[in-house]
This record gives sequence, structure tokens and C-alpha cells, in this order.
Amino acid sequence: MDQKTVRFSRKDSAQFFRTLNKRVNDYFKENKLKKTGNWRLHLKTVIMFAIFLTPYFLILTLGLPTWANLILTIIMGIGMAGVGMNVMHDGNHGAYSNKKWVNKLMGSSIYILAGNVYNWQVQHNVLHHTYTNIHEHDEDMEAGRILRFSKHAEWRKHHKFQHFYSVFLYGLLTFNWAITTDFQQMYRYMKRKLSYGKLPNPVVNWSTLVITKVLYITIWIVLPLIFVDIAWWKVLLGFFIMHYVAGVILSVVFQLAHIVDEADTPLPDETGTMKNTWAIHQLFTTVNFGTKNKLVNWFTGGLNHQVEHHIFPNISHVHYTKIAEIVKETAKEFNLPYNEYKTTRKAIISHFKHLKELGKRPTLNLQ
Repeated sequence: MDQKTVRFSRKDSAQFFRTLNKRVNDYFKENKLKKTGNWRLHLKTVIMFAIFLTPYFLILTLGLPTWANLILTIIMGIGMAGVGMNVMHDGNHGAYSNKKWVNKLMGSSIYILAGNVYNWQVQHNVLHHTYTNIHEHDEDMEAGRILRFSKHAEWRKHHKFQHFYSVFLYGLLTFNWAITTDFQQMYRYMKRKLSYGKLPNPVVNWSTLVITKVLYITIWIVLPLIFVDIAWWKVLLGFFIMHYVAGVILSVVFQLAHIVDEADTPLPDETGTMKNTWAIHQLFTTVNFGTKNKLVNWFTGGLNHQVEHHIFPNISHVHYTKIAEIVKETAKEFNLPYNEYKTTRKAIISHFKHLKELGKRPTLNLQ
């Protein structure tokens, strides 16, 4: 089905979103707060970049033993995920600052994470946030033939083992960005003329992709080969480990919010219309986890507050814990779901149980 044929219902007689939006706006007005980031986000930005880049400079300058470099590459992977979830994510949603140039700068941090702003904004802001958990429209639900994330996706024999092997593939997320995914996505999105805002000039867009990839390889592979007296394969191994650690973290955080038992995967009717309005659709397809855990809240950039994030993507994650009660109470008032797992552990267990169920033959799955 063509993505353009999908429409959301306009029938919300109780006017859930209008009520919720007013209450959230009132919260910011009454407390005299901006919806964008504040000093807490700015401090976190410094910390995340320090975790990400300090090990890199230590590796380049200190001539450390292999075991120490290995530990540092793992720390870099953690920092890489942290920058992505806390800085790049808010920046590309226009939620980091009320200044466009600051959002653009912070969003551009994706270039040192191996990604591309245009591709990410189309896949995430346009396809994922608009068509959340809708098969063949939300690309975050697509995993080729290797993994089956939806009951609507084609089943293959090897899927019955996916709850075992999936976590090993999750680590390849950002590594694939670096080598193949960005080129494939840009070709596909430009051909479909998709964009988040004004469609970019094709020559400029492709030139940006090529130049940033060259700079990326230069920073993370060429410079270490020049300045560090170690074998080339160790540099490549360190590069891979950094990406693998970041990939596992980023993938799992996403899966816990959308690929679990509590998250619905609805399809449009024969006219291409979804059952619910867009805002109510987000409540059915999105799940929170571990929201009482301060460390999880801090490190994931509020991505464990996916319900709040999906309904209010232009509000910085530093405000999610405060507006969560408003969202929860309003959903309850309108007899709508507010899905959440009390702990991250329960969400992880649910995710892999869900993968196991999706790995069964569809005929057995329906019994």
C-alpha cells in the first residue's frame, strides 16, 4: 500500500488531544517554562560528548595497551548511544532549543555517529512518528527477512529462533548506517520525494552524504591508523566494537517501546483509514518503561517516556517526567490506554517473549 493512502480518523467526539494539549500548555504557562531544553540538557550534552570523545583522544595520544583501548572503545559506544538519544534526537525534533541554528547544530551531531540528518528525519520524524507501528509504513518495524517485528509481516522458518539471535543483530544498527544504510535510504527517499520540511536539492543532498562519510572514515579509522602504533585490524575491531555497543543500546531502547506485547500493530481499513485519530493511535502503539528509574530516565534521553514523546515530539525530553502524570490522567479520564512497564527488566522480558510469539507459524499463533 502506498504510504500516502493512509489517513487517520478524525472522529474524536470526546476531543482527547485538544483537552490534553491544553492541559500540557497550561502546565508550561503556569510554571513559566519553555518546552525546549534547559541547563540540565546543556550539562548532559557536555557529559555525553565527554563520554563519547574523551576515550577517542586518549587512544590517539597515550599509546595505551590493547586491553585499555578495548575498554575505551566500549565506553565510546556507550557515549555514542548517549549523544544519539539525548542530543541528536532532541535537536532533530527541534526540541533542544528555541533557536533553529542550535537545533540544527545539535541535530548535526548525527554525522559523527555515522548517520545522516536527512535520512534520519525522514525515517524517524516522518515515517515512524506519523505511521507508528503500521506495517509497510513505519520503517522502524522493517527488518528485512531476518527478523519479524509484526504479525502482519511474512513468516519464515528461521523466525522461530529470532528471540535467540535478534540481540546479536541489534548491534549492527549504527555500523550499517556507516557503510550501506544511508546510501540505500537516500536513494529510496529521494526517489519518493520524501522530506521533513522542504525537499533538499538532490546534488546538495548527495554531496553532503558523500563528504560527511569521507570525513567520518577519516576521523574514526584513518587518524587512528596514522597516530596509533597498533595493527590495522585492531583499529577496525575497535571501530566495530564501538558501533556494536551503541547499536545494542539504541536498538533495545527502541524495541522496548514498540515491539512488545502491549504495543498494537493496527492496519488501515480498505479505504486506507485508521480506526483512531493520530494522537489516540500513539497511545495504542507506544509503551513506556522504567519511568521511575532516574538513571534510565537520564541516560535514555526520556525515550523510556515514549508515550509522552510520541504525542509531544517537539517538547524536550527533560520535561517528560513532569508532563507524564498529565498524559496518564487524561488518558484514564477518556478511557484510553496508557501502556507502561514498571521496570526496564519487565520490558526486556516482554520484548523477547513477543519475538518468540512472532516467530511461531502464523496458524499456530492464531490459536
